[in-house]
Amino acid sequence: MYGWIFRHLPGPLWVRILISILLIAAIVYALMEYVFPHFAQYGPFNLDVTIDPGSSSPSASPTSR
Repeated sequence: MYGWIFRHLPGPLWVRILISILLIAAIVYALMEYVFPHFAQYGPFNLDVTIDPGSSSPSASPTSR
């Protein structure tokens, strides 16, 4: 599929490479801005994480001293 797309792009090799980079950047942008935020509410990564302002040092567990 990618070879088919690359062969059908116009211009010499350097133009096709530039167009391919622009297409990949546009796809990544569309995914990050529109697709992933829409489906984020269904994923397991919506954790309500807060940081305790009273803690002075990060630790893996309270008994790690």
